[in-house]
Amino acid sequence: MTEPGGPVSVFRLDPELVDAVVSGDADPQAVAALADQVATVLPWHASLPPDIAGHLTRLVRHLGGDDALLGWLDEHPGRPRVAARLYRLIGLLDGISGSSAVITALRELRERTPYPAGLEGYLVPDTDSSTLGSLAQQIEELLGNGRPDDAVALSLATIAALRDVVPRAVELDPELQGLDTLLEQVRRGVEEAGQPG
Repeated sequence: MTEPGGPVSVFRLDPELVDAVVSGDADPQAVAALADQVATVLPWHASLPPDIAGHLTRLVRHLGGDDALLGWLDEHPGRPRVAARLYRLIGLLDGISGSSAVITALRELRERTPYPAGLEGYLVPDTDSSTLGSLAQQIEELLGNGRPDDAVALSLATIAALRDVVPRAVELDPELQGLDTLLEQVRRGVEEAGQPG
């Protein structure tokens, strides 16, 4: 996948499978096949052709929303589970990217270690409110480009760097109490999903 929008061939979401899942007529093999297709197109959600975006929207509505979609994907090992776990991290990164305490703590970490292990080539030079969003976007791009192992590695490196800054971030903003526990849950999930087999 060299083109920014991805090749047309990646945009495949079988409408008959969507119909079968929505109507409750799909057998487990068909459900698993659809989960794999959804995991493949999800990183391209912003640039999907209208008909495929419509099928995806219908499935998401049937399942009960974006969070339910991730839960459904997580039920299927392989690409769907990896996608689900990485999107949980992406959601977390988006949620804390505007926290001034997290940004300050990350900036202080980068004064000592400009590029924490595993983040070389991914971290932008400046540390600001776009830093974590940029990492989230790169994780999604790696997933979309068929590089799940690299996406998992970047995710784990991102989590490791964040766990280093959590104590300082909590010191600056006690409202972030519990972030370390959440990061550990996400780390375990990503690590487990990324293991072969």
